[in-house]
Amino acid sequence: MIVRDAVSSEVDALAKLWYDAWQDAHARIVPENLTRARTLESFRERLQAMRADTRVVGLAGAPLGFCILRDDELYQLFVAAAARGAGVAAALIGDAEERLAARGVAIAWLTCAIGNDRAARFYEKCGWYRAGSIVDPLETPLGIIPLEVWRYEKALTRSA
Repeated sequence: MIVRDAVSSEVDALAKLWYDAWQDAHARIVPENLTRARTLESFRERLQAMRADTRVVGLAGAPLGFCILRDDELYQLFVAAAARGAGVAAALIGDAEERLAARGVAIAWLTCAIGNDRAARFYEKCGWYRAGSIVDPLETPLGIIPLEVWRYEKALTRSA
């Protein structure tokens, strides 16, 4: 499966994928004010700002999934519902781990909404461990919304 850099022409398609997948995974388990803040436009704006750190599986304009890195964090990982179970998430997390290791990151981390059991099982299957809970100050158009989340970590090694 090919993982590639995101291109500017697919920001709208990626934003729609992110919005749909976020609603599916998070809307029922996070506070209502966060769900109100996570609009399609907010995802589009965030993607435009982070496109350089975004990697994608799927044809340009028809993404199946994406991941975004931020410093030593696997910041976002989302897969379209129709592509789940097809290896997209595994390809994206493997690519993210390789890129983080190449940056010299020894311990990578990510957050997972408490109650997102499907994602938690996937991360654990990929060798990530739940290090505890943290309060993540989420930036939204409505201001900062603090959300308690699970923090996952993984020790990385640089490949030869």
